[in-house]
Amino acid sequence: MTIEKANLREKLALFSTHWDPKIVAELNGQQVKLVKFQGPFTWHKHDAEDELFLVVDGAFDMEFRDRTVRVSAGELIVVPRGVEHRPVAREEAHVLLFEPATTLNTGDAGGPLTKTSLERI
Repeated sequence: MTIEKANLREKLALFSTHWDPKIVAELNGQQVKLVKFQGPFTWHKHDAEDELFLVVDGAFDMEFRDRTVRVSAGELIVVPRGVEHRPVAREEAHVLLFEPATTLNTGDAGGPLTKTSLERI
Protein backbone atom coordinates (compact mmCIF):
# COMPACT_ATOMS: atom_id res chain seq x y z
CA MET A 1 0.00 0.00 0.00
CA THR A 2 1.29 3.44 -0.92
CA ILE A 3 0.66 6.32 1.46
CA GLU A 4 0.66 9.67 -0.29
CA LYS A 5 0.09 13.24 0.76
CA ALA A 6 -1.99 15.72 -1.22
CA ASN A 7 -1.11 19.35 -1.79
CA LEU A 8 -4.43 21.21 -1.92
CA ARG A 9 -3.09 24.21 -3.86
CA GLU A 10 -1.59 21.93 -6.52
CA LYS A 11 -4.82 19.92 -6.78
CA LEU A 12 -6.93 23.09 -7.07
CA ALA A 13 -4.68 24.32 -9.90
CA LEU A 14 -5.63 21.23 -11.95
CA PHE A 15 -9.17 22.43 -12.73
CA SER A 16 -11.09 25.64 -13.31
CA THR A 17 -14.72 24.48 -13.39
CA HIS A 18 -17.24 25.56 -10.77
CA TRP A 19 -19.57 23.30 -8.79
CA ASP A 20 -17.62 20.28 -10.08
CA PRO A 21 -16.21 18.38 -7.06
CA LYS A 22 -13.02 16.35 -7.48
CA ILE A 23 -12.02 13.50 -5.16
CA VAL A 24 -8.59 13.93 -3.55
CA ALA A 25 -8.74 11.22 -0.84
CA GLU A 26 -10.97 8.59 0.75
CA LEU A 27 -11.15 7.15 4.25
CA ASN A 28 -13.65 5.06 6.18
CA GLY A 29 -16.34 5.35 3.51
CA GLN A 30 -15.88 9.13 3.35
CA GLN A 31 -14.57 11.21 0.49
CA VAL A 32 -12.44 14.34 0.68
CA LYS A 33 -13.33 16.55 -2.27
CA LEU A 34 -12.15 19.86 -3.63
CA VAL A 35 -14.57 22.16 -5.40
CA LYS A 36 -14.58 25.73 -6.67
CA PHE A 37 -17.68 27.74 -5.85
CA GLN A 38 -18.86 30.76 -7.81
CA GLY A 39 -22.37 32.16 -7.91
CA PRO A 40 -25.38 30.41 -6.36
CA PHE A 41 -25.78 26.64 -6.13
CA THR A 42 -29.05 24.68 -5.93
CA TRP A 43 -31.26 24.62 -2.83
CA HIS A 44 -31.09 21.04 -1.55
CA LYS A 45 -30.76 18.73 1.44
CA HIS A 46 -29.25 15.35 2.18
CA ASP A 47 -31.58 13.08 4.15
CA ALA A 48 -28.88 10.59 5.20
CA GLU A 49 -25.59 12.51 5.27
CA ASP A 50 -23.94 15.37 7.13
CA GLU A 51 -21.55 17.56 5.10
CA LEU A 52 -18.43 19.43 6.17
CA PHE A 53 -17.32 22.48 4.16
CA LEU A 54 -13.81 23.87 4.87
CA VAL A 55 -12.84 27.06 3.03
CA VAL A 56 -9.28 26.82 1.68
CA ASP A 57 -9.33 30.19 -0.10
CA GLY A 58 -11.93 32.95 -0.45
CA ALA A 59 -15.32 32.93 1.25
CA PHE A 60 -18.92 31.94 0.63
CA ASP A 61 -22.33 32.30 2.21
CA MET A 62 -24.13 29.18 3.37
CA GLU A 63 -27.79 30.05 3.03
CA PHE A 64 -30.41 28.34 5.12
CA ARG A 65 -34.12 29.12 4.87
CA ASP A 66 -33.97 31.15 8.11
CA ARG A 67 -30.47 32.69 8.02
CA THR A 68 -27.17 33.06 6.18
CA VAL A 69 -23.74 32.14 7.58
CA ARG A 70 -20.56 33.63 6.05
CA VAL A 71 -17.72 31.09 5.92
CA SER A 72 -14.21 32.47 5.20
CA ALA A 73 -10.76 30.99 4.55
CA GLY A 74 -9.67 28.82 7.46
CA GLU A 75 -13.25 28.31 8.67
CA LEU A 76 -15.57 25.36 8.34
CA ILE A 77 -19.25 24.64 8.68
CA VAL A 78 -21.07 21.35 9.10
CA VAL A 79 -24.54 21.07 7.60
CA PRO A 80 -26.48 18.33 9.41
CA ARG A 81 -28.47 15.78 7.45
CA GLY A 82 -31.97 16.89 6.54
CA VAL A 83 -31.19 20.64 6.65
CA GLU A 84 -31.99 22.51 3.44
CA HIS A 85 -29.12 24.73 2.33
CA ARG A 86 -27.53 26.53 -0.59
CA PRO A 87 -23.93 27.71 -0.91
CA VAL A 88 -23.46 31.05 -2.67
CA ALA A 89 -20.08 32.57 -3.57
CA ARG A 90 -19.95 36.20 -4.70
CA GLU A 91 -16.38 35.57 -5.89
CA GLU A 92 -14.62 32.28 -6.50
CA ALA A 93 -14.04 30.26 -3.33
CA HIS A 94 -12.00 27.08 -2.98
CA VAL A 95 -13.62 24.58 -0.65
CA LEU A 96 -12.76 21.17 0.75
CA LEU A 97 -15.75 18.89 1.33
CA PHE A 98 -15.76 15.91 3.66
CA GLU A 99 -18.77 13.66 3.26
CA PRO A 100 -19.85 10.05 2.80
CA ALA A 101 -18.98 8.58 -0.60
CA THR A 102 -22.70 8.12 -1.29
CA THR A 103 -23.42 11.87 -1.08
CA LEU A 104 -24.79 13.36 -4.30
CA ASN A 105 -23.77 17.02 -4.64
CA THR A 106 -27.31 18.25 -5.32
CA GLY A 107 -28.91 15.98 -2.72
CA ASP A 108 -32.65 15.64 -3.17
CA ALA A 109 -32.89 18.43 -5.78
CA GLY A 110 -31.22 16.87 -8.82
CA GLY A 111 -30.92 19.10 -11.87
CA PRO A 112 -28.23 20.24 -14.29
CA LEU A 113 -25.53 20.74 -11.61
CA THR A 114 -25.76 17.10 -10.44
CA LYS A 115 -22.51 15.16 -10.71
CA THR A 116 -23.03 11.39 -10.60
CA SER A 117 -19.45 10.41 -11.45
CA LEU A 118 -16.59 12.33 -9.86
CA GLU A 119 -13.07 12.58 -11.18
CA ARG A 120 -10.19 11.65 -8.88
CA ILE A 121 -7.27 14.07 -9.00
